[in-house]
Amino acid sequence: MTKNLKKLFAILLSLSLLLALASCAASPMAPGEGLMNNPSGTVNGNLSPEKGEDQEDAADPSEPDLDGERPNVQENPFVATNEQSVSTLSADVDTASYAYFRKLISQSGLSFSRLQTYGASFRTEEFINYFRYSVTAPAENQLFGVNASIVPCPWNSSTVLMRMTLKANDATTPVGNNLVFLIDVSGSMNSSDKLPLLKQSFSYLTSQLTAEDRISIVTYSGSERVVLEGCRGNDTQTILNALNALSACGSTNGEAGLTRAYEIAQANFIEGGNNRIIMASDGDLNVGISSADQLKSYVAEKRDAGIYLSVLGFGTGNYRDTNMEALADNGNGVYYYIDGMSEAEKVFGSDLLSTLYTVAEDVKLQIHFDPQYVSSFRLIGYENRILNEEDFEDDTKDAGEVGAGHCVTVCYELTVSPTAMSTESAWMTLDVRYKEPGAEMSMPTETFAIGKAHYTETLDEDMLFVSSVIQTVMLLHNSTYAPEGLSIAGILETLNALDLSSHPDRAEFRDLLTRIGQ
Repeated sequence: MTKNLKKLFAILLSLSLLLALASCAASPMAPGEGLMNNPSGTVNGNLSPEKGEDQEDAADPSEPDLDGERPNVQENPFVATNEQSVSTLSADVDTASYAYFRKLISQSGLSFSRLQTYGASFRTEEFINYFRYSVTAPAENQLFGVNASIVPCPWNSSTVLMRMTLKANDATTPVGNNLVFLIDVSGSMNSSDKLPLLKQSFSYLTSQLTAEDRISIVTYSGSERVVLEGCRGNDTQTILNALNALSACGSTNGEAGLTRAYEIAQANFIEGGNNRIIMASDGDLNVGISSADQLKSYVAEKRDAGIYLSVLGFGTGNYRDTNMEALADNGNGVYYYIDGMSEAEKVFGSDLLSTLYTVAEDVKLQIHFDPQYVSSFRLIGYENRILNEEDFEDDTKDAGEVGAGHCVTVCYELTVSPTAMSTESAWMTLDVRYKEPGAEMSMPTETFAIGKAHYTETLDEDMLFVSSVIQTVMLLHNSTYAPEGLSIAGILETLNALDLSSHPDRAEFRDLLTRIGQ
């Protein structure tokens, strides 16, 4: 009897197991399911409390998880020129912060008070440089032209606001593009604003390639995979088929993908061409190289071979902005955030030359203020781009890259002395130093004098708009330099008085503020 009971129990147990297996087979596993049994919350030894190895983002899209992206805002202070009369910085043409800000309003619906919580993610210079201002064409034998304006500061009656916009020459198109698309296909990319938008963005770029171009695709999740190598740029359908076949699953091993991408780029190197990796990710590099310092060191070792690295950010949730910026800055590339197809068309359409073709490496700016005329200065933004004075002439010191036709805008708040308005002498000089692509030594410094000739009591549309952008970021940062009573409503009053009909990007900024100001 006991033996029969044991047999019956074994049969029932087997049937239960079979039914369970059948139930699993009947329910397809969504990406990110199935590897959730790690109670320690680690992935290959790296802490990842928000995700398991194959887990999707759990964050509510209306509440982006920016943990790790909330450093305190360290604003540049006023500096007395009788103590320090020189300001040195690395050029920056990234615009990711503004596009991310737009995404959080237009698609995630965050209120202004919630945006202020994440204010440190919004870099002032990337807001300023998203927009275009009046420019001056470079003089003969110069790479940069400089347009400078000085006006009474709209938010401080005791200071003046200075805007300097540098315009780089358009370059002759290289003989061809050797592009490696390095695409994150980990489980975290499985949402409509990530991998599907990424595919659309690259599809827009592929429509503009020619037979002279070479396209490769490397994907990475738990491991890297070469999907396409050295395909001619005009073989559009092959490229699109490879892109459209991609799907998201697995953990994120950015190190393996980067290593393979550089190998592929080197194997298809075009002498005199544009050799570039375009990395696309949500920035959640939680396996392999995961810290900003490690990323900087790794990419810095690879950039001297003439292969540049640009970065495209996608999505919210576990977005790691610091990682993305570190990669682009140290890979001699630019960093964009793609929040929709209009931004993809801008990056790969109207801004294509500046996106792909570098005309100046290690671009450094140095302003010498004359203490007779400028009592103090405050650099607005660029907090992580400041260099030491001696770095300016140090050709081993890395700085920013500028693309063909790119514009770089820098703003200062200045305290000027009474004698400044009665002199024809320069209040300051701007020195620009850079290397030609691939060179080890800098070109002769380009110098521009700025003074009373650039001052006007009346703010033109450029100055009214850029001051509105700066004041918006001041509010986002809860800035100590924001005057009492500064508000979105006040900024909108200024913007609504401007004719923005020929500036759709500026009109969009006004509309975004209207949404969060209600």
